Amino acid sequence: MRTNKSLYVVLAVIVLAQGVLHGGFLQKFWGKNYSPGKSGVSAELSPDQIILQLFGFREFLAGILWVRADGFFDQGNYDAVLPIIRLCTILDPKQIDVYATGMWHIGYNFTDEDQRSDRRYVPSALALGKEGARQNPNTYEMFFETGWMWYHKIDDDYHQAVRWFQEAGKRQDILPARRNLLTQAYFRNGQVSEALDLYYNLLEAAEKRLKEDGQFGAHQQYATVENNLDTTLVRMVQRGWIAQHSPEGRAQNWYATGSYDTKPPFDVGFSAKATVLSDRVIRFEGTWNVLPIGTRVRVVLRDADYPRAKRAELDWDMTDSVSLDPPRNLTYMQDQLFVRNRRFNRKVDMSKDPTMYPFLAKKYIIEFYYNPRSAPPHIQDKFGYSGEGFTDSKFRNLEARPSVKFVPVGKDEKGNTTEWKLEPLTGLQQPVMYTSLEIDQDMVRRKGEWVDKTPVIKTANYREPAQGKEKEDIIMVPTLRAGANN
Repeated sequence: MRTNKSLYVVLAVIVLAQGVLHGGFLQKFWGKNYSPGKSGVSAELSPDQIILQLFGFREFLAGILWVRADGFFDQGNYDAVLPIIRLCTILDPKQIDVYATGMWHIGYNFTDEDQRSDRRYVPSALALGKEGARQNPNTYEMFFETGWMWYHKIDDDYHQAVRWFQEAGKRQDILPARRNLLTQAYFRNGQVSEALDLYYNLLEAAEKRLKEDGQFGAHQQYATVENNLDTTLVRMVQRGWIAQHSPEGRAQNWYATGSYDTKPPFDVGFSAKATVLSDRVIRFEGTWNVLPIGTRVRVVLRDADYPRAKRAELDWDMTDSVSLDPPRNLTYMQDQLFVRNRRFNRKVDMSKDPTMYPFLAKKYIIEFYYNPRSAPPHIQDKFGYSGEGFTDSKFRNLEARPSVKFVPVGKDEKGNTTEWKLEPLTGLQQPVMYTSLEIDQDMVRRKGEWVDKTPVIKTANYREPAQGKEKEDIIMVPTLRAGANN
C-alpha cells in the first residue's frame, strides 16, 4: 500500500515538473516557432485543449484523433471527419498528412448524387492548404498540394498553379517527378518559353542524377523529360509558336507567310439550349463543330448575385479562414458537357440534393465556357497553346480570362516569398468561348406559370438536330468517313 502511494507521489511530481517545464520554457518556444496562432487559429482552442497542450499531450491527442478519423473515412461519414481535421491541425500544425488529406477531403469528397463536387467548399480547401504551407514552410508538400488543387480541381486561373508549383520547386525535398508538373502549369498559363526553359533544366538535373546513381528511377526520369522536351519542340514548330514568338520568326513574318496546323482559325460553332424538364432537372443541349472526341464544355448554374462571382467561376482565393460549412443559402452547380459527333446532350438532376442546390434566389445565370489552354494535346494541335487556331463567330471572348502571371515582390529573412503581385503577360491574348443565359426561380422550380409549361431558353443561333441524324451510340471518327472534316 505504501509502495502504491509512493508511486502516485512520484508520478504526480513528474507530471507537475513536466507541466512547469512546458509552461515555463517549451510553451514559449512552441508559441514562437510552431504555434498555430501564426495562422489565426489559436483562438479556436478551448480551455480543455489548452490544458492538454500545457501538459505536452497536444501531438499525442492529435494522433489519436486522426486514427479515429480513419474510421469515419471507412464508414463514409465525411461530415464527422471535418471537425477532427480542424482540431488535429490546431493541436499539431506540423501534421502535413492531416493538412494534405484535409484539403483533398474538403475539395473532393462532398458531392451530389451524380458525383458533382460541392464547389462552395473549394475556398475552405484552399485556405487549409495555405495555412499548411505557412505552418510548414521548409517542405514542398503543402505548396505542391495547393498548386494541385488549382491545377486539377479548379482547372482554371493557371497563374495560381504556376505560383504554388514554383514555391514547391524551391524546396530541396521535392521529388524529381513532381517538378515536372510546373511545365504543364506553364503551358496552361501561356508561358511556353518558361516551360521550355524548365524542361532543359530538368533534363540537365536528370542527366546528373543518372550519372550519379544509375538506378531505374533515374533512367525513367531522364527518359520522361527527354521525351517531353522533344515533343514540345516539335509542337512549338508545328503549331507556329516559333514563327510567332522567336525574333527571327517575327522579323521575317514566318507565321503570316507559312503553313501551320493552327491556320486558319477553326470556328467551333457553339450554340446551347436549356430545357427545365421538372423541378431542378435541366437538360443542356447544343452544338460544337469539332469532330474529334475530347471536348468538354463547362456549364455553371449559379445565383445571379453570387458573391465574388466571375465568368464561369468564382474568386476561389477569397478567404484565409477554414470554414467547416459552405454558404447554405447559395446555389452553385458546375458540370462538364461532353461533346460527341459535334453535339452535347446532358441531363443534370439537382432535385435530389436540396441542401447543395437550395435555389433560394430569384434570379440565376447559366454560363457556358471553354478555354483552349485546357484542351487535350490532340485538340491543341489545331487550337494552339493559347487559342491561336480557335475562334467562334458568336461567342469568342477576350476579356473573360486575361493573361497574367504572379511576380514575387517580398521575401522574409530566409528568402521565402511573402508577397506577390499580378502582372499581365504582355502581347498574349487568351481567347475563350463564353456566353450566358438568364433564368428565374419559378422556371427552375416549375412554379407559377411554369407548372404546366416547359421552360426553354437558348442562344439565338441554336438549331435543333435533324431527326434521326444524331445517334449517341455511334461515334464518327475523322479520316474514316468520306467527307469528314476536323
